[in-house]
Order: sequence, then C-alpha cells, then structure tokens
Amino acid sequence: MPRPEATPGPTFAVVVVRSGGIAGMSRRWRAEPDPEGASRWRSLIDRCPWDAPPPPSSGADRFQWRIDVEEGGTAVHHARLADTQVEGPWRALIDEVRRAAGAHRT
Repeated sequence: MPRPEATPGPTFAVVVVRSGGIAGMSRRWRAEPDPEGASRWRSLIDRCPWDAPPPPSSGADRFQWRIDVEEGGTAVHHARLADTQVEGPWRALIDEVRRAAGAHRT
C-alpha cells in the first residue's frame, strides 16, 4: 500500500515595499520561506504589532514602508509605516525579507 504524501501547510510570502525618500523611488522585496524555515518566519511575523496603531511620525523626504503577509494567496497582515517607525520587530522582519530576497537574486 502506498504511503500518503505529507501535505504541506499553506504557503506564505512576505512582501516589503519601500517608497519615497528624496528621489521618490520604490524598491520591493519578496520572501517565500521554505517549509524548514517556516516556524522561524512565523515567529518574526507574530512578534510584529499588526493591530497596534503606529506611533506618530514626521519628516519630509523619508521612506515609507508597506509590509504585507500573504498566506495561500490571501493577504493576512498589512502595515504601513514611516521610516522612523521601523524598529524592533518591524526592523527584524524587514531585514530578514531583504536578506532572503537578495539571496534568491539571479
């Protein structure tokens, strides 16, 4: 009798878009964690205060950040932050997405 195939959990992706600054250009990074790293990525995602109102920000010509988490093709988390608000768990998640996206460039 054949063994049943393991069914992986829903796939997810984290997308980070940085826009603004003096030149007003946008950069986009996307990471799609593999099953072996999924729990570490979920921990990074869960530490972010998705439902908390962002602190007030100020300053012209600064970057704006958009962070989206998609699971199974559906958006499950979304945040918009000013550059001054990207700290703590937000910074950790953004840095990890940028590292992962850079590692997959061809």
